[in-house]
Amino acid sequence: MPRPETDIAATRTRIMDAAEHIIQERGSISFTMTDLATAVGMSPSNLYRFFESKDALAEAMAGEWFAELEIIMEELVSADMPVEEKLFQFFAKRLAVKRARFEDDPGLFQSYMELGEEHFEVIKGYVDLADHYMAMILAEAMEKGYFKGLELDSLVSLVNTMMQPFCNPMLMMEMMHLATETRLRIVINTILNGLQAETTQPSSRQEMHIAR
Repeated sequence: MPRPETDIAATRTRIMDAAEHIIQERGSISFTMTDLATAVGMSPSNLYRFFESKDALAEAMAGEWFAELEIIMEELVSADMPVEEKLFQFFAKRLAVKRARFEDDPGLFQSYMELGEEHFEVIKGYVDLADHYMAMILAEAMEKGYFKGLELDSLVSLVNTMMQPFCNPMLMMEMMHLATETRLRIVINTILNGLQAETTQPSSRQEMHIAR
């Protein structure tokens, strides 16, 4: 008789909880699926019925990690608010979640970051999804006249570079005390008011006229 779906989900959750406990104690790289099978009291072959590989386990754990962040982004994209505030909240709300997780357990936070680095191809889809949502908000800002002369792809890349201290968890761990909402507001305002394509360089004749 097939195992009920509720039992499968409960067992998968129990396995992920055990994996979290292991990486909290040992770090993400050192544990194996055999270690995990022992921790949950089942054979490795039985464990692989629920997660066919460590990548599959990492993907499931990443899904839980990003679930709250995805909801935030989805709600903001369709929110009825000025695009300036929407862009600020896109980073501020996720920053608040990451800060709370870091302050709750810095060691576990770091272990999750190591797990993400070890299985980056697994989480890349979530990173790309965040870029997609950000691009939607930036496109809305462009329609209002911001970022003159810039193409959307270039704009996304530029904003990503500038926002690393507020959204890159690995970097945030080192400078969480600087990643404040006050600083974030200043940076977002600077991006909105100052980020645009470079103006055309003056010709030599214009430069000579200016020099006079």
